[in-house]
Amino acid sequence: MLLIFSPVAKACEPPAGISRLAGFLRGNNQECTLWDANLEGQLYLLKQKQSPVDTWSKRAWKNVQTNIEALKSQRLYNNNDRYQRAVRDTNRALTQSCTDFDINISLADYQDTSLSPHRSRDLLRCAEEYKNNIFFPFFKKRLPELLARQNDPWIGISINYLSQAVPAFTLAGLIKKEYPTFNIIAGGGLITSWLRGPAWVNPFTKLFKHLIAGPSEESLLKILTDTPSSGYQSPEFTGLSLDKYLAPGLILPYNGSTGCYWNRCSFCPEKAEGNPYMTLPSEQIIKDLHMLVDKYNPGLIHMLDNAVAPALMKHLIRDPVGAPWYGFARVSRELSSLEFCRDLKNSGCVMLKLGIESGSQEVLDAMDKGINLELVEKSLWALKKAGIATYVYLLFGTPSETIDRARQTLDFTVRNADGISFLNLAVFNLPRYSTECNTLELRNFSDGDLGLYSDFKHPLGWNRQEVRKFLSSEFKAHPVIRPILQRDPPFFTSNHAPLLARNTLKDNEE
Repeated sequence: MLLIFSPVAKACEPPAGISRLAGFLRGNNQECTLWDANLEGQLYLLKQKQSPVDTWSKRAWKNVQTNIEALKSQRLYNNNDRYQRAVRDTNRALTQSCTDFDINISLADYQDTSLSPHRSRDLLRCAEEYKNNIFFPFFKKRLPELLARQNDPWIGISINYLSQAVPAFTLAGLIKKEYPTFNIIAGGGLITSWLRGPAWVNPFTKLFKHLIAGPSEESLLKILTDTPSSGYQSPEFTGLSLDKYLAPGLILPYNGSTGCYWNRCSFCPEKAEGNPYMTLPSEQIIKDLHMLVDKYNPGLIHMLDNAVAPALMKHLIRDPVGAPWYGFARVSRELSSLEFCRDLKNSGCVMLKLGIESGSQEVLDAMDKGINLELVEKSLWALKKAGIATYVYLLFGTPSETIDRARQTLDFTVRNADGISFLNLAVFNLPRYSTECNTLELRNFSDGDLGLYSDFKHPLGWNRQEVRKFLSSEFKAHPVIRPILQRDPPFFTSNHAPLLARNTLKDNEE
């Protein structure tokens, strides 16, 4: 079976989904080939001849291969200014590769100006008019080499993000038209979100043989063979070009759980989609990580869990896996302990991503976040003292927020700026099928039948336009907050932040 990760997503680490599928299938005596069409597709575009006109584009194109190699060297990440320039120049060269197409493409995104991933008719049009896509020449060249090795008629395409949808449907259309003997299965995060919607009716029956929601190992095996599963198998990255990702050394992605162990936050997409929390035993996770570190020698482990549970953190402290790591975590009692945070640092933890969301206790309580600001502040202090960087996520425009409560978040951020290494600011989107939709006056974002979110009339008058004005004129403009925002890695954001964290912690100390 050929397992494909579609463009466009951040190409700084191998795709976790198809790697986990590969481990499971190979462990159950099923052959499979991995193709990271995202990484290869972006590198393909960056090698195509360009004729830039402006000074910036000329410089970016001239230095594109030098910058790509620099992004694979830790030396670049030791100087944030040089790092920022290399990333922005590489992105500039990538954007210039699509000047003959009605698209906007970056190192992290793909947007078609006329085709929307929120509309099934547009995605079907992508499949039908596959020759019009920028990636078609690359797909056309690469597919025969891969399919020549196939001993079975199955192809799987992983579609996790909206930015992958149009290229993925282009690829599916090409396969359906030019390789009709192959059957296509689609899965991944975006497919799961579509299928879990209560109003879902499959418009893609002529394109995909199967669509799979959620963890797909067992479902995929049942499609391929009647042989009973031999149970859990560790991820497998063999077959991917591990030395070509845009990072210094291999960043190895790993998830020991799906869903969220808290699973109570209002407006959470995981909750709205009914995704259950399932986790491997901590002992199995530690065993996997030791094996993967020995086999692949990663420079960094990316823990993909929605939140690394305190129980797993304690196992990592007792039995460090031999490589630095980072991931999401809920603010917990353990993180407010300096001793625990120092032990966590010694286990290899270099950064934690924290979904704090708000500096207003009223907003946090309304969202049922299950945290209090006193604990948050203690945790930020303890993590800072222990030498663990933080990537803090704040959310504005939730139904319980007002401008006064947003200013409480501003005050909270300024007060704790020394403990915040990086900041992500987001304007609230209402999951289309969350139970809270029943309490709000809804307005459609678009006419798309595949839309994941709804607009709404804010019950307290704090609508998106006012939120954005506050963020630009007050929050982002604050002299204490501005430097934190400016050091955020462009395009790669939290995926590259751990690589820059050493500089950030040093800056804070100074």
